[in-house]
Amino acid sequence: MKLRVVELLIITTVPALFLAAEGWPPLMPTIASLIGGTLAAGAANAFNMVIEADTDKLMSRTKHRPVASGVLTKKQATRFASLLMITSLVIFWVFTTPLATLLTSLAILFYVAIYTVALKPNTNQNIVWGGIAGCLPVLIGWAAVTNSLSMTAFWFFLVVFFWTPPHFWAIAIRYHDDYQAANIPMLPVVASRKRVYIEMWFHTLMMFIVSGLTLNSAGLPTWTYYLTAALAFVFGEQVYKLRKGEAEYEKVAGRIFHFSILYLTLFSILLVVGQLLI
Repeated sequence: MKLRVVELLIITTVPALFLAAEGWPPLMPTIASLIGGTLAAGAANAFNMVIEADTDKLMSRTKHRPVASGVLTKKQATRFASLLMITSLVIFWVFTTPLATLLTSLAILFYVAIYTVALKPNTNQNIVWGGIAGCLPVLIGWAAVTNSLSMTAFWFFLVVFFWTPPHFWAIAIRYHDDYQAANIPMLPVVASRKRVYIEMWFHTLMMFIVSGLTLNSAGLPTWTYYLTAALAFVFGEQVYKLRKGEAEYEKVAGRIFHFSILYLTLFSILLVVGQLLI
């Protein structure tokens, strides 16, 4: 289920619930969103492991995954993923809203069919557009409360959209040889360092901009802007350090990866606390 990945999706679902409710969200849709969202993301990740089992065997980072290592057969894993998917959709349908259920279905479909099958093996922009699947929990959380969407939800969606490439390209820099061995065209594998640096800066700057627009759209207090700016400064400083030489390149990428998680987590907390203190 790649639960460490699922954690990040849940982290962005929670503030969407609070912002949509303009305070504490209703208990049942909240519990259903967190449990259903975990199962839906786990299902998508399990389907991903089935499809990429042969590729995973070629990478040191993934060769110990259950299907790649033979702990589970593809048939067993497919049954498990299908059960998770059905259960998650039933939970959303019964305890949240039709729109949240539809968006959850689209998120699973997009991650499995569009990202895993179509984009990941064929384009160096795979994570840019494939990352949309990881942005949808924001909209799902919002829709679970209101059965509708708003501009605030879309701005927060874009925060995750622009956050995703720097986060995953940092991984790809660290595991460059793995992706190259598996013939996966991640940007750091097929492009020059200069292009990687420029594209990471573009997405990072856009993430900062839409972070501010999210705060503005939600009408959050001024102090949230200052704290977000401080986080943005540290994030930008890490990306700037990618200009260092060969010996530091992968170490800096590792720091970007870890700080990107911290940025998204702290920004999500700011959204919740800011909403509760309005």
